[in-house]
Amino acid sequence: MDTRERLIASTRELLWERGYVGTSPKAIQERSGAGQGSMYHHFRGKPDLALAAISRSAEELRGRAEAEFGGPGSVVERITAYLRRERDALKGCPVGRLTQDPDVMADSELRRPVEETFAWLTDRLAGLLAEGRASGELGTGLDPVATATALVAVLQGGYVLARAADSAEVYARAMDGALGLLTAHVR
Repeated sequence: MDTRERLIASTRELLWERGYVGTSPKAIQERSGAGQGSMYHHFRGKPDLALAAISRSAEELRGRAEAEFGGPGSVVERITAYLRRERDALKGCPVGRLTQDPDVMADSELRRPVEETFAWLTDRLAGLLAEGRASGELGTGLDPVATATALVAVLQGGYVLARAADSAEVYARAMDGALGLLTAHVR
């Protein structure tokens, strides 16, 4: 991994662990093994590096989600695969956690990839649910957009509850509950 990639990877980890304020240039340099000159050679400063790291986290989240959404099986099976995929529930979502960071949310450039990722995720789920409704897999009473929004909210809320209880089991129960509500619409 080259220096630029080490800087991005280290910043991603630190943002996930400490948030934006807790991610100092010194901490990034120490974690990445890169010097100050290397950091400023590749990035204009901490905000520029943070944007690259947040964007990379968002891209990876979308890539992992699309692997399940575009995989084999029925719509409900693909959504189930996505919701039940192995995750570090106690660490939280690397993109979702950023919504609790006031410095990220106050900066329109840093907030943009977070906002775009959740819009993409909601739209992608809504499209799958509409596909399931059109094919007859899901009942016509299901509202794809409202259901997709609820699934994203339960997913993110599951992380919060798991962290509060210090139990990944709480996250798993939240996913089971969401899937129970979804499968009630299966024909």
